[in-house]
Amino acid sequence: MKRVLKENEKLEIEIEELAMQLADMLGAALHYAGVKDEKMKDAVDAYLEAIDEVFEDEEGEMGYEEIIKVIDHLKKTRPNLFKNQ
Repeated sequence: MKRVLKENEKLEIEIEELAMQLADMLGAALHYAGVKDEKMKDAVDAYLEAIDEVFEDEEGEMGYEEIIKVIDHLKKTRPNLFKNQ
């Protein structure tokens, strides 16, 4: 039983680390898309909301093309987040 609990704790830590890496990768993608540094937190929040706006009730994986589609949507709907918009 203790062995299973330790394994679960290990897996939870790995999941948390992966989530942090994904958040960093999203930040990098938004940076290269032109998000202002001071607007990064707002842009991440807006991105998460925009996923539902863009894909509504669709289920499935998000590849790079879907990520680009969401960022393009943000550029149109939230231009204040981006440099030179």
